[in-house]
Amino acid sequence: MYSVPPKRQRGERAGLTREQVLDAALDLVDEAGLPSLTMRALGARLGVEAMTLYHYVPNKDALIDGMVERVFTAASPPASPRGDWRTYLRTYAHDLRRVLLLHPGVLPAVVRPAVTPATLDSVETGLRMLRWAGFPLGMAVDALNSLTLFVLGHTGAEVGISSASGAGSPDWLAGLDESRYPLLLESVRTAAGTDDAARFTFAVESLLAGFAAQLAAA
Repeated sequence: MYSVPPKRQRGERAGLTREQVLDAALDLVDEAGLPSLTMRALGARLGVEAMTLYHYVPNKDALIDGMVERVFTAASPPASPRGDWRTYLRTYAHDLRRVLLLHPGVLPAVVRPAVTPATLDSVETGLRMLRWAGFPLGMAVDALNSLTLFVLGHTGAEVGISSASGAGSPDWLAGLDESRYPLLLESVRTAAGTDDAARFTFAVESLLAGFAAQLAAA
């Protein structure tokens, strides 16, 4: 979190950091959505003129890239040539989901390519960990990308499924014809397979097992 400085006078330094600006932008999009993000709105939130923000980010695209950077760097564990690649990827996946659930407003932007040095450093760290474990470079890129895209998709679905009574909800499913959908209705009654965290863990472990099999075959 950041502390909002008092409204500065003309000619007075803002006293902000780039990190404070990016964190304030994350909070803004969490509250009002990505379309609400403007330099004017962000400046008002921080108590500065919009033009002041250009000292920290050159334009709105750079601001969004910086928000993506904050998400991925927060979910990038340290790598070690003596570490276990499964533990590394498992930690990365769960941390990325956790950060995205904290900042769901940035989800529409996280599919942007990694462009900031800090975001690229996170990618390089993950690839280095896999290369140390013996993954060929192409397989390492595929594994890291596949896991990342799964986390983004799963978390996006978790955030999007928020209605308790609309189409697709448990209440809605309970009204289906049981003679046609007996297994779906049993799942609703028993809550089998309905825990998001458990499903996420199951899928991550399945991906890791598949990566291990591919590595062994290579």
